[in-house]
Amino acid sequence: MIDKISKGLSLSKQKEQTVLEITPSEEESTKLLRLKRGSWENAKEPWLVYDEKQKLHALLSIDTLSKMIEHFKKAEQEALFLKLEKSILQHLPLDFNDVLTVAMEEMNKSKKKDIDFNKLIKKIKKDHPNLFLDIKDLYLPEGASIISATTR
Repeated sequence: MIDKISKGLSLSKQKEQTVLEITPSEEESTKLLRLKRGSWENAKEPWLVYDEKQKLHALLSIDTLSKMIEHFKKAEQEALFLKLEKSILQHLPLDFNDVLTVAMEEMNKSKKKDIDFNKLIKKIKKDHPNLFLDIKDLYLPEGASIISATTR
């Protein structure tokens, strides 16, 4: 099982992997950690720990855990920005950055954590129609269609 997890975590040298086992002790409130493989001085993370039921756990330093949380937050923000960007572009903005600025202001005003970007952009389009292209406002010669005008 450790070999399978090590490959998934791309741990290069499994011999260097620190593996611990939790064992019972005479005192009810105390458990012992026994080194099964690796070294106590090994700084490579994660350390793998088997509990008494042979369930495998990972032991990380607070620094590593903090970095992981920061990376997750950054990835979440990037994903939200991409969703917002997609919603803005679907509504044909005249100036993307202007619409983005208004959207960010609206999001900051809102107390909601889960925002429907399509509804937000529709509201902005309704409140600020000058920020978006309206196909009805395009001048086309009589008898011409939008499809034939865009394919020329």
